[in-house]
Amino acid sequence: MADPYMRDFQGRLKRIERIHKRGGGFEAAGTLGRSSYRQPAQKRSLMRPLILVLGCAVMLKAGLYAQIGPVDYAERVDRLRQGTEVEQIGAYVMQADAVTIAISDFLKELFKTPV
Repeated sequence: MADPYMRDFQGRLKRIERIHKRGGGFEAAGTLGRSSYRQPAQKRSLMRPLILVLGCAVMLKAGLYAQIGPVDYAERVDRLRQGTEVEQIGAYVMQADAVTIAISDFLKELFKTPV
């Protein structure tokens, strides 16, 4: 026959072990312990990485445009247009747009590169 006090003691030990597994432990009632600072799982979004990749692509285009100049850049894009399908897609992506030209002008002023 089991002692009722022993069952109560074992129950308290199990409760304390559950609290320790959840990040709590040796915390006084009403205080902020480790378990209070646990962050809920956050849903990850693809927008940040997508914006980062697009921003890097635009900066690369603007840097190339500023470095080699508008005439040379246009010639290279035209050569891409007459290539394979993949090169034609590259030509579409690499064509100079208003944002690329504006950033290119800013980079020229920033680095004072001759054109």
